[in-house]
Amino acid sequence: MNVKEIQKLMEAFQKNGLSELELADENFNLKLKREIAGGSVTTVFAPQAGQIPGPSPTLPVTVSGTEDIGQSGSQLEGLERIESPIIGTFYRAPNPDAEPYVAIGDVVRKGQVLCIIEAMKIMNEIESEIEGTVVKIFPKNGEAVEYGQELFAVKPV
Repeated sequence: MNVKEIQKLMEAFQKNGLSELELADENFNLKLKREIAGGSVTTVFAPQAGQIPGPSPTLPVTVSGTEDIGQSGSQLEGLERIESPIIGTFYRAPNPDAEPYVAIGDVVRKGQVLCIIEAMKIMNEIESEIEGTVVKIFPKNGEAVEYGQELFAVKPV
């Protein structure tokens, strides 16, 4: 890997809000890491040229309180928000022909996959950190999302 390739990788790393990235082969090892205020993102391994990516990494989500999330306070009172841990493209299903992971009214459990966020051609499964009923899904399928953007409103059980 040459200096220009490393610089491009570092730019993509910062642009996509990643906190840690590690690339390695038998002759080369590169690890980039930075702290992100308010949360963390698990390590994302990029495939080497010519390789097919394996299973997607799972990213923790940030769950926060009940600040205003776009509806009247009485409708969303007592709900938890699940926010995006990275910048990318939001997908409700594993592929275009599949059923969505969750729909409004579904009960979700800790560790259950809620959606996928694609970042740098890597499909990152976003898991629920709480148990409850999905009340609202904020982004549309295929929509770009930012770090910290609201994805779901969940009524805790």
